[in-house]
This record gives sequence, C-alpha cells and structure tokens, in this order.
Amino acid sequence: MAYTMNDYPDSLKNLDRLERRKAIDIINAMLEEGYDENRAIPIGTEQAQEWYKDASKEDLKKLENKDLQDHDDDNSRGPELIDNDVEVYFEDDEWKVKSVGAKRASATFDRKKDAEKRAKEIADNRGTNVKVHNKND
Repeated sequence: MAYTMNDYPDSLKNLDRLERRKAIDIINAMLEEGYDENRAIPIGTEQAQEWYKDASKEDLKKLENKDLQDHDDDNSRGPELIDNDVEVYFEDDEWKVKSVGAKRASATFDRKKDAEKRAKEIADNRGTNVKVHNKND
C-alpha cells in the first residue's frame, strides 16, 4: 500500500509537512523494493529527517511537486530484488538510484553525491553493494 499525505503512519504526524512528504516518499520506495513495513517506516523516517536537515530550497520545491503515489504496479520491484545490488547512474540530466534488475529508478537527484548517499543507505540496509557509474557510462 502506498502512503499519501492523507494516509500515513501515525509516527509521522509530528514531522514538518515537507519532512513528512519526504518520509512518505522514501517509505513508499522501500515498500516497492520489498522491505517489510515494520522496517521501512523507521528507516524512511530517519532518512527523511537527515535529508530534510540538508535540503536546499530547490530540493524542497521539487519535493513539494512530486507525486507520492507515482509507483510501479507491474511487479518490476519486490522481494525478488531485495538481495540485488544498487546502482547509481546518470540519465535525462539526473542522477538515479535503482536496484539491479529493476525496471525504473526508485529515486532521482540533481547531485551525484546525493544519489550515492541514498544508494549506500539502501545497500547497507540490504547488506548488498553499490555500483556507481560515471556520467558518460
């Protein structure tokens, strides 16, 4: 189940609005990647709080306009991808994070270092590795 700004875990109610949006976005992506809800919620919350502390005005504006329910329903992600490595690559003027074998990225960033950080978080939670591509790979 994908969370929305109107339907989210009670543990997010005390977060600032945009911090809550980011948490919902991360949690939804983790659920799509096959994480158990009991793991995704605290991990997503913590990562959102860290992201929010360092977010630029541009990052906040992008988050404001992001569709939090824009998620695949085609089984391109899920438990079968949970043990796969995570890759960072450049496409369409954005840095993207994707599980190897997934059909689309779970997150996009303007800066490579932000994509690498997110990929490392995912990989660390799974016990897998990160593969970082160069801009021209």
